[in-house]
Amino acid sequence: MNNPGGSGPDSITGVVLAGGAAERMGGGDKGLLPLAGKPLIEHVLDVLKPQVACMLISANRNPAQYERYGLPVIADERIGFQGPLAGIAAAMRAARTPLLLAVPCDSPFLPGDLARRLGAALDTGSADISVASVSGRLQPVFALLRTRLLDSLLEYLERGERKVERWFSEQQAATADFSDVPDAFLNINTPEDLREMETRMRQPARATR
Repeated sequence: MNNPGGSGPDSITGVVLAGGAAERMGGGDKGLLPLAGKPLIEHVLDVLKPQVACMLISANRNPAQYERYGLPVIADERIGFQGPLAGIAAAMRAARTPLLLAVPCDSPFLPGDLARRLGAALDTGSADISVASVSGRLQPVFALLRTRLLDSLLEYLERGERKVERWFSEQQAATADFSDVPDAFLNINTPEDLREMETRMRQPARATR
C-alpha cells in the first residue's frame, strides 16, 4: 500500500545495477558469481522484489543469463563502462513509475525495509533523491530517485561527469539513516571479499531488518 507521501511500493521500480567492469574481481561478471549456492544477484533480487512494483536488471554483459530471471535487462546507452549513473539513467528511461530504487548486485544483505525507509526520508524532506547513510557516511548506490531527474542526469553525464555524490549534491537530496544495520551494505569487490561473504552466509541468520 502506498504511504501518504506517494513513495509506496506501487510507485517504485527497482533496478539492480550489474553493469560494472568488476576490475578488482579480474573482470568477471560480478552478479553471476556464486555465493552460498546461487548467483550473487539472486540474493539481491529475492530481497528487493517484495519492496517494489516491478524490477529491472542493468547489465552490459551476458544478457541471456540475466534474462532467465524473467525481468527486463537493460544495457547502458553510453559506450563503455561509465559507472552506476549510466545504469541509473538507462533504468530511469525504462521505468514506468515515478520512482526508481537503485541497488548494487553485490550486497546480499540488502535491508528488507530499504524502500520504506528511503521513501520516508524522501517524503519528509520533500526531496527528489533519498540516499542510505551509515554513521554519516553515504551509501550512494542505495538510492531512491524521482525518474523526472532523467534530463538532469543525462546533462551531467554529457559533461563527462561520473561521480555519483557530485550529481546528488546538485539535486534536492535527503538521507535515511541505517546505522542500526551497517552490515546490510557490505559488498563484494575482491575475491577475498567473496570468500569472507561466503563465511558470513554460513553463520546464523543475520538481522538486517
